[in-house]
Amino acid sequence: MLALLIYRILLLLLLPLLLLTLLLRSITNRQYRQRLSERLGFFPYPSPEHGKGGIVIHAASVGEVIALTPFVEQLLSKYSHLPITITTFTPTGSAQVIKQFGNRVQHAFLPLDVLPCTQLFLARLQPKLIIFMETELWPNLINQCANKKIKLLLINGRLSTKSMQSYQKVSALIKPSLNHFDQILCQSQDNLAHFLQLGAHTERCQMSGNLKFDISVSDSTFEKQTTLARLLPKHRTLWLVASTHQGDEELALNAFTTIKKHFPSVLLVLVPRHPERFSSVAKLCANQGFTLTKRSENTQVTEQDIWLLDTLGELMAAYALADIVTMGGSFSQIGGHNPLEPALFKKPIIVGHDMSNFTEVLQQLLDNQGIVQLAADSNSDVSQLLCEAVVNLLENDAVASELGSNAHQVVLSNQGASARTLAQVQELIS
Repeated sequence: MLALLIYRILLLLLLPLLLLTLLLRSITNRQYRQRLSERLGFFPYPSPEHGKGGIVIHAASVGEVIALTPFVEQLLSKYSHLPITITTFTPTGSAQVIKQFGNRVQHAFLPLDVLPCTQLFLARLQPKLIIFMETELWPNLINQCANKKIKLLLINGRLSTKSMQSYQKVSALIKPSLNHFDQILCQSQDNLAHFLQLGAHTERCQMSGNLKFDISVSDSTFEKQTTLARLLPKHRTLWLVASTHQGDEELALNAFTTIKKHFPSVLLVLVPRHPERFSSVAKLCANQGFTLTKRSENTQVTEQDIWLLDTLGELMAAYALADIVTMGGSFSQIGGHNPLEPALFKKPIIVGHDMSNFTEVLQQLLDNQGIVQLAADSNSDVSQLLCEAVVNLLENDAVASELGSNAHQVVLSNQGASARTLAQVQELIS
């Protein structure tokens, strides 16, 4: 309790700084400013058609929202009499919730983990159950839920060795938080072992599989695919570099310079992870002498070198149209992004050395020859390695096809986590 008290006092003292940080971020994304009240716990009063006393699901950002979609659809079907609320922490995650579910769910940002804010949030919603995902641990909110007898469920639990070691330094705060959960459902046996090592009760932890495998192609994705296809030339090969972060674009552009010498018709499709970087990425491409068109301009791609996908909610559809996919965020310390989405479309996938956010997924793909991972040798020119990997797939259609088919089979053979998670919800609700 002493650790929690110190944590509460510290966050209360830091509240002005936290708010200032959000205001600074609002310079590039005004949603941080426009919806600041939600960060303080002022959840918009539940609408008459939704109401209080339901299920709250927290999905930090857009990737988590996408992964949760099949599970949430099952919840909406099974518990049509209960209000379902989805919270996020990022504007991109918020936009994905609105696009995916519309007014079928309530939605707001999760408040800062400060006592008055979380107290107000819980008072307005009065949920029966709160579901957290992966490594989202909010000690103050979790403790308040336990005190109010609100059921707690951690799903798709993921705890890397690095995260576990960090949490062990504050185990007096984290261990009680873990043991407030009624159940912890883990992605894999390795993750389960890490939660147990951190101090979670054995009888409250189980392996349920990874929700990220339970993906499918929605009607909306098919419609977006048709829309995007109309803008793209049919005779050109598409190399899609997805969810890029600072530094990823430079690597891709350096590799692309050489690739174009061998395959002049290749179209590079860049998809920055964060909307506030759209403009700077466009400038970078232009400064390096490439011609470019933007998806937001809604114009036909003809002979341009690069197509910048500067819109939200269209990446899945773009995967369907790509010939080769490279996952951004895997070339530095970001930990990579979900390779299962392009795998769903049988696409050959290339990733960098850092896929620490998807260790088990990566290992299954590697074991089944369903992905190409570049070496982590610090002496190697990463852009050259990337160039060679892309060229190899462009020159060998059979290799590219087999790589994509193997990845797709990994997805199919691991599905079912959503149903197992729903069964646990039913047990807690009943």
